[in-house]
Amino acid sequence: MSDGAPIVRLSGVTRSFEQGGVRIDVLKGIELEIGPGQIVALLGPSGSGKSTLLQAVGLLEGGFGGRIEIGGVDAAAEDAAGRTRLRRDHLGFVYQFHHLLPDFTALENVLLPQLIAGRSRADATARAEELLTALGLGHRLTHRPSQLSGGEQQRVAVARALANRPDLVLADEPTGNLDEATANVVLEQFVQLVRGEGSAALIATHNERLAFAMDRVYRLHDGKLT
Repeated sequence: MSDGAPIVRLSGVTRSFEQGGVRIDVLKGIELEIGPGQIVALLGPSGSGKSTLLQAVGLLEGGFGGRIEIGGVDAAAEDAAGRTRLRRDHLGFVYQFHHLLPDFTALENVLLPQLIAGRSRADATARAEELLTALGLGHRLTHRPSQLSGGEQQRVAVARALANRPDLVLADEPTGNLDEATANVVLEQFVQLVRGEGSAALIATHNERLAFAMDRVYRLHDGKLT
């Protein structure tokens, strides 16, 4: 990917579903570009299609119309293995629910994706410790998810998403399962860490105060971005 080229480019992206014999158009010709280091907020009420849009960018399911490019590569031209490589090489994910591996410690949860990507255990351990410490979890490295609070669990999920230095982090309501005070702290830490890492991010959130501190803010309404 050349310097300054968009990490992701969506052109005329559509998505429809059939429900009870009725066609529902969720995305209606989405146009979006996100460049290196840009942090973009995605606002919209529940059911507006935010998760569907993130699934499109994340190449997490098929059925989309239009063109989706990741790192300059047309995802539709890739087979399943090619799309997996695009996700592995360019993208990180944070979900509303942390999806941590329950039998692994915080450190091991951040270690694992790096080992899968081929990093040495020593380098992966150093990277995991660096990220978790930056998120205030340096004293919780050996704790399993059941021993961590909800906010701590989500911080581990953030560290895991950034472990392989993705070009773009996709976050779907990453603090939606937390109380307001904890959510504010975790989202602020998340944005600060992403900026510090030099990654870009597309963050679906209800938190308008933090959204307007990001580089760009889009609202998804009636299947279109404004």
